[in-house]
Amino acid sequence: MNIDTTAAQQAIGAMLAAIQVRLEEATRIARAATACAQTGSINEGVILALDIEQPIYEAGRLLDAVSLLSRLGSK
Repeated sequence: MNIDTTAAQQAIGAMLAAIQVRLEEATRIARAATACAQTGSINEGVILALDIEQPIYEAGRLLDAVSLLSRLGSK
């Protein structure tokens, strides 16, 4: 399969930026959860920590797409 290398590189760059955004969101959530736990609000910290799942999932799927585009572009 032939793909436009320039378009693939631009898409990969955009997806890497999107991964960064999701991981930063997960980091903010983790910090908030840790702060709750350190102040004794363990249950609240756990509830907050559960919100990490979606941005991590999205980052993983974006990484899968980056990997696929990279492999297709190197052939």
